[in-house]
Amino acid sequence: MTSTGASIEGFGNRERASAGSAEAAQDGPADLRLVGPAVAAWAAAAVALGAPGGAVAVGCIVAVVLAGLVLWWARALPGRPDASAPPAAMAGGLLGGRSAGALVALAAVLLCAAAGAASAALHAADVRRGPLPAWAQRYARLTVELEVTDDPRLSRPKVRGSQQAPPALLFNADAVRVTTPDGRVTDVRTPVLAVVQQQGGTKDGKGTSRSALSGPSGPIGPSDRSDPSGRSGSAWRGLLPSTRIRVVARVTAPLAAADRTAAVLRVTADGPPVEVGPPSPLQRLAGSLRAGLRTATDGLTPDARALLPGLVVGDVSRVPPDLDEAFSATDLTHLLAVSGSNLTIVLALLIGPPHLAARAERRGLARRLGLSLRGTALIGGVLALAFVLVCRPDPSVLRAAACGMITLLAIGTGRRRSLLPALAAAVLLLVLYDPWLARRYGFLLSVLATGALLLLAPRWSAALQRRRVPPRLAEVVAAAAAAQAVCAPVIAVLAARVGLVGVPCNLLAELAVAPATILGFAALAVAPLALPVAKVLAWCAGWPAEWIAGVARAGAELPGAEVGWPGGWVGGLMLAVATVVLLAVGRRVLRRRWLSVACALAVVLAVCRPAPLTRVLTGWPPPDWRVVACDVGQGDGLVLAAGDGTAVVVDTGPEPRAIDRCLTTLGIHRIPLLLLTHFHADHVDGLPGALRGRSVGAIETTTLQEPYGRAKFVREAAAGARIPVLRAVPGERRHLGPLAWEVLWPVAPPFTPPTSAQAATPSAGTGTGTGTGAGTGAGAGAGEFSGPNDASVALLVRTGGLTVLLLGDLEPPAQQALFAAHPELSAVDVLKVAHHGSAYQDPELMRHLMPRLALISCGAGNPYGHPAPRTIASLRAGGTLVLRTDTDGAIAVVGTPGRLAAVVGGRRPRGRPGRSRRRPRGVPGRRRRELRGTGRSMPTLRTRGTGPPRSSGVRARQDPRRTGTRKETETRKATRKATRKRQGKGRGKWQGMSQGTGRAHISWTMSPLTPIFGG
Repeated sequence: MTSTGASIEGFGNRERASAGSAEAAQDGPADLRLVGPAVAAWAAAAVALGAPGGAVAVGCIVAVVLAGLVLWWARALPGRPDASAPPAAMAGGLLGGRSAGALVALAAVLLCAAAGAASAALHAADVRRGPLPAWAQRYARLTVELEVTDDPRLSRPKVRGSQQAPPALLFNADAVRVTTPDGRVTDVRTPVLAVVQQQGGTKDGKGTSRSALSGPSGPIGPSDRSDPSGRSGSAWRGLLPSTRIRVVARVTAPLAAADRTAAVLRVTADGPPVEVGPPSPLQRLAGSLRAGLRTATDGLTPDARALLPGLVVGDVSRVPPDLDEAFSATDLTHLLAVSGSNLTIVLALLIGPPHLAARAERRGLARRLGLSLRGTALIGGVLALAFVLVCRPDPSVLRAAACGMITLLAIGTGRRRSLLPALAAAVLLLVLYDPWLARRYGFLLSVLATGALLLLAPRWSAALQRRRVPPRLAEVVAAAAAAQAVCAPVIAVLAARVGLVGVPCNLLAELAVAPATILGFAALAVAPLALPVAKVLAWCAGWPAEWIAGVARAGAELPGAEVGWPGGWVGGLMLAVATVVLLAVGRRVLRRRWLSVACALAVVLAVCRPAPLTRVLTGWPPPDWRVVACDVGQGDGLVLAAGDGTAVVVDTGPEPRAIDRCLTTLGIHRIPLLLLTHFHADHVDGLPGALRGRSVGAIETTTLQEPYGRAKFVREAAAGARIPVLRAVPGERRHLGPLAWEVLWPVAPPFTPPTSAQAATPSAGTGTGTGTGAGTGAGAGAGEFSGPNDASVALLVRTGGLTVLLLGDLEPPAQQALFAAHPELSAVDVLKVAHHGSAYQDPELMRHLMPRLALISCGAGNPYGHPAPRTIASLRAGGTLVLRTDTDGAIAVVGTPGRLAAVVGGRRPRGRPGRSRRRPRGVPGRRRRELRGTGRSMPTLRTRGTGPPRSSGVRARQDPRRTGTRKETETRKATRKATRKRQGKGRGKWQGMSQGTGRAHISWTMSPLTPIFGG
């Protein structure tokens, strides 16, 4: 299971609710005798993994001594412990502290805790043993022989600023032989993590790194793992567990001291791996089965092709990021992590429906074939072992297999099965065998979900049936709700969110899980023998897989699919308490039908969030918005209103979900033009989110097609959606409803950065005026662009009488050239500050533009220091109000030239002016996952007088409105300075608060500006 998406493990086991119900009906109270020892061993192992060995040894000795004393005390009591006593009697004795049975149970808890701690200490010592940890502290370069222990996987490409980190190949392995720089050879058995980077990788400009591991045109995503550059990358990705290879690697220490790996081996691969020993026959068989399933699914639709191997054997190598995010948002990620549901479906074919697990009789193929009890158990055990081998020993797989083996053992002995003791015994055995599972969140979620299905689901199902809910529907709803309730706090710890659509999406997806899994396993088994037959079976399984993917995508597109929640253990504890309170209140609510209907309607409204209702309740989005700077993290994403449900989008940010959520909240479903200022990842990687579920007329880009990888990504995305791609033309003018805009930059031909002498005289060049806008200034020439930033498309926008200038990521040389090419450019109402408010701005252009409102789009805690304090101070010194997405969230510009206003959609507190609020490490609650619609109340700021208190610094010849001698210009400066002094302390003070909708409202009175071009 993935750490941020794994949520509800085992929804496919809806019949277990019936099993638990039958067991409860027959045996009375649940059998909890093994729960205490299992939990004690689990907790002790989790603590001991990070504790010093000496302290663990002392703790184990103390626990064993105490257990001996408790057993002696129990033996001295008049009554011996009765093993046949009912669980309720033993539980009562434990509470009272007087019965011999309770003392024996306490001794068992102490002994299991000591065993768990001892096993954890031994495993932790194995990690620290050998020469690798010492060499890792010295960052040495060693020759290491590795035995691969899992399948290699490509890391997800991540956007960092304007760059996209190249994908690396990761796999876990055991170092079995180490050759040090002095030639000494040591045989070891040390777990390591290997990180492979292809030496043939290249970097495309500033935005994209390319690697032969992921294709020649940059990270192309997990949907296509082909290696057209040669056999090297495919050979690394084709490594099977148990294969032995020899590598030369730089050894570094792991990030966490209490990590399962002793060192990280960074390998630079200039060719295929050097194989020392082949994989085992069983691993070759498992690898061929998995490869056969991938081949059988090659002809399916993209979603079915990506999803079916994940549903059957947990192979998620083809799952694209957007589908993975949809599964996370709808709490369906457990379907991609092979779990008990898969094994239950396989064993059901052999022994019959799972709800008969509490009885001794069998159904299914075992009964039809006349197999004996022992024969049935033996065949089932072989199936369980094969299941682990093919699906790999992940935590949920191990838990499911252990529970299945214990149940099969009960079948072989002819005894009635009890599922809760089987779960506790499985947890105890697995923790003692592999103590590192005690710290795996996937294992925790798997056990919690299964326990909820056995303990809570039967009671909730019975309660629903008493309220006339059909039995089958009551069982599946109770199972889904129980697993969601117990797993939600753990998800909040990991992902700082709460899903609202998990239960309905799981119910809808479960309709297709069993058919897809059965047909997928059939295709898996047939592929090595008859590939055409396997393709037919995979085609049949593709239909239910497509349904599951459609459920995930549809649920993720709902505005209220998930809500933010405090992260970390504090947030998880808060959610657990809230869940208990909600369940207590829910019992009373269910007794009144009208109240139940009202609560259900409220939940539906919270999930669907109709725009009119959201606007009334939160004030976001404001009804008269003109421009919105979306909160997309460290990147740009702006929306220009062009009518009801229609907008022009400028850039899409680095993440599809962020821009998609912003556009959904604004109610945008038609985009006549989507303009990408340049091809850096923080401006174009969110393109799939903007295209999702919307009608897009055309995509317009800059003339410089660099970085090549991101430009190709845009062209492929547009071709897939059948959207034409245009190139911005200097002087191009368009209008759409109330919106009009002109392309000011880049000029044609491409410019060369101006020299220092040219930069000192930015008006020395000539321009063609407003007719074409294609003139060249001092910075224009016949050279090339200095980089993608300087090729950014700059737009001058007019909407509702407001003038808005969007500068993209232009650097100072390009800003100077823009000024030289358009000397008639005058003051603007709103400025989108270039390059996320970096320190590299042209002060002359800033003073000349005199913006009343400056928008800075940047991410909280970004490593670049954006926005720069110097840039913010310069803007504020000129009387400009500065708003930034990292502290204010999404920003909407509203109003008219006479009364310009801004509405912010975030709730983050403001930091010091000019300083970026960094997200502390380990605090996922600060991470932004969606646009927060509730506005935050802010003061109304009003200036006194007729104009903004700003310093001019603009020469008269650059502004047609300003004429006169130098003395007159200095007189005007002195007048403005006196005006600011008279305003004094009143400037910037709180003069009142916005009322009504509760939205933030920042307004000031200013005289309307003259047209954007002087005249």
